Amino acid sequence: MAEHPHAALVRRGYEAFNGGDMDTLRALIATDATQHVPGDHPLSGDFKGQDAIIDLYRRFAEETNGTMRAELRNVFVDGRGHAVAVHHFTAERQGKRIDEDGTIVFRIVGEKATDLDECVEDIDRANDFWS
Repeated sequence: MAEHPHAALVRRGYEAFNGGDMDTLRALIATDATQHVPGDHPLSGDFKGQDAIIDLYRRFAEETNGTMRAELRNVFVDGRGHAVAVHHFTAERQGKRIDEDGTIVFRIVGEKATDLDECVEDIDRANDFWS
């Protein structure tokens, strides 16, 4: 049985993110999408618009000297425009290391992600890492 198109879209997005392929990410994210990053640190908040989201990814790479990786573990879909990605996240920054699980809840309309809600395993650890 073929993979659901929403799961395939999420998989392509993770591959592009880990490979630094911003052109592919632009093709998968709606121009008016919003990404919500939890926490209380300089890279948390709501990033509205494709350009703001791509710039966020650039900042992630810059802040971690390219060490940030999100290894996709699984994708769950509901067939109504939602996909939940479960990943393992690692990165190094300013002498700190983070190594934990997380999720992103995607809202997909047509063939584009329109809303990305990130959830982290330990919000205090994420705040400490990014602060």
